[in-house]
Amino acid sequence: MHHSPAIASSPAKRRALRLLPLIWLLTAVGCIQKDSYVPPDLFYLFASYQVGKNPTSITTADFNQDGFTDLITTNIGNSSLSILFGNGDGTFKEQVQIEAAREPRALALSDYNGDGFVDLAVACSGNDQVAIFFGLANGTFGAGQRYTVHKTPVSIASGDFNDDQQPDLAVALRNDKVKILLGKGDGSFSEGSQYEYGDTPTSIAVADLNQDGKPDLAVTNGGPMSSAVSIWMGNGDGTFRHQTDYRTGKRPLVASFTDFDNDRRADLLVMNGEMDTFTIFLGNGNGTFQEGKESGADAGPVYGLARDFNGDHLTDVAIANVQSNNLSILFGRGDGTFHYPPMNYRTKGGPFAVATLHLTTKPAGEEPGLVTANNGAGSVSVFLHRGLKSRSPSSAHAPS
Repeated sequence: MHHSPAIASSPAKRRALRLLPLIWLLTAVGCIQKDSYVPPDLFYLFASYQVGKNPTSITTADFNQDGFTDLITTNIGNSSLSILFGNGDGTFKEQVQIEAAREPRALALSDYNGDGFVDLAVACSGNDQVAIFFGLANGTFGAGQRYTVHKTPVSIASGDFNDDQQPDLAVALRNDKVKILLGKGDGSFSEGSQYEYGDTPTSIAVADLNQDGKPDLAVTNGGPMSSAVSIWMGNGDGTFRHQTDYRTGKRPLVASFTDFDNDRRADLLVMNGEMDTFTIFLGNGNGTFQEGKESGADAGPVYGLARDFNGDHLTDVAIANVQSNNLSILFGRGDGTFHYPPMNYRTKGGPFAVATLHLTTKPAGEEPGLVTANNGAGSVSVFLHRGLKSRSPSSAHAPS
């Protein structure tokens, strides 16, 4: 009988051949242990609510001072604001729409007239105005003055820039400018400095970056010639020093501040409009930043926020992806990088912004949820944390 070479091989070779499958298995298991990461499933889609047409931003506050968190969106498609009053359990009452100036894009909350109620400063890109709305006792708003800015305000932030204990405004203008409006404390504003620098500003954020007690600015420049974030250091008198640019990914859209590496220094999170990336800049504590680290989410990341979602004392990020119609949660490593893959949650069409959601103003032991503004669907989606203990919404209105 003819024997194959393998069968006729020596006992040592036969033992080696028998060991090969075990070696392959151990090697494979080792790779799986090293490379596989299963992100925790912390959230679930609880409910969605209709708002105005094409919402571009979402913000949370207790507007009617009942202890429950409310929502407000800017709706660029029908020039309105939508207010949804919270029931304290993740459900919200049907929207109340108020008319805004043309194409409201973003807003900044503060008490601009000192009456104890939250007011709104709204960047209205359609008619080159900043519109002020004064909070009323019932949680709705009355129209205040409008201020013409040139041209196309797309983002707005508040801070006390001239150290008079009154909130001021910084406005990013699409035609390569940043405008400062100085608050008088009675709900009115005077003209401040205007800085003609940039390449199609897309967002503006405020923080004290060098810990001198004076607020500073970060402005994303989304134009094709720049793709950078500009840092403007405040002088404390309403003016800012010449900017420093940091290269981002292509077409940056939104900047926000957090602390990714637990060194108590402000770091920077920037969402990039092309190539499906976001960039992390670790801060040095003196207003300067290290070179950016790029990471990915899903398709079309347009807005991100940072906080610790899983309780490991490391900062994570939640990112709205407008093209893939989902919300990505990426869990931080503590150095400005993240574990992969992310945990993705389906939203309604075209999520454009995301905000942290505490259900009450006294969230003792409460795990924060998230809420997205869905530009394509004209809705908001409420995601609750699985650790969240809320009362039964049996009598509350919770459309899906």
